[in-house]
Amino acid sequence: MVDIMGHLAFGLLFAIPAWFRWRKRVSASFVSLTAVFALVPDIDIWLATWFPWEVHHHGVTHTIVFVVAASLVVGVVTAAAFTNVLDDWFGRDRFDSRDVFGFVTVATALGGVSHVFADTLSAPDISTPIEPFWPFITEPFPVDVIYYDDPLWNVGFLAVMLVAHLIVASVVHPVDRSEPLRGQESG
Repeated sequence: MVDIMGHLAFGLLFAIPAWFRWRKRVSASFVSLTAVFALVPDIDIWLATWFPWEVHHHGVTHTIVFVVAASLVVGVVTAAAFTNVLDDWFGRDRFDSRDVFGFVTVATALGGVSHVFADTLSAPDISTPIEPFWPFITEPFPVDVIYYDDPLWNVGFLAVMLVAHLIVASVVHPVDRSEPLRGQESG
């Protein structure tokens, strides 16, 4: 498992295509949602304190089945509860409940899958083995190319991903400098 910064970086990596799909605000929302949900599988660390006999790190929350199921639930709940709010907030980009469901489900799934992928690259170092394809394949699936607590890897990769997002966003969505700043009269 990489640390929190590494998981955020992997979430950002998986979300880069959003800049090519939507306008700025929608893309930034997708990227943010994906990055936040890149942390969700580690909820098992917290759950293990409450249910130590049932839950362990790299257990069910670190599987593709969990990620897909959780993403579907979050997508349904968000679409049902927030479609009108999101439609108003996004402005020119119009969203109905089907759009919100798809948008949120894909963003959360990408975040979760990025987490499982990152842990697959680093899990065997000191933690329990990861079985990302459980219940279909019950054998651990380690790749083990990253030491989980390597600050150069975690901080460095996060810095690279932040810079990559800034570059991609500014190239795909350049700032229109012809519009006056708020409060200034055009002259």
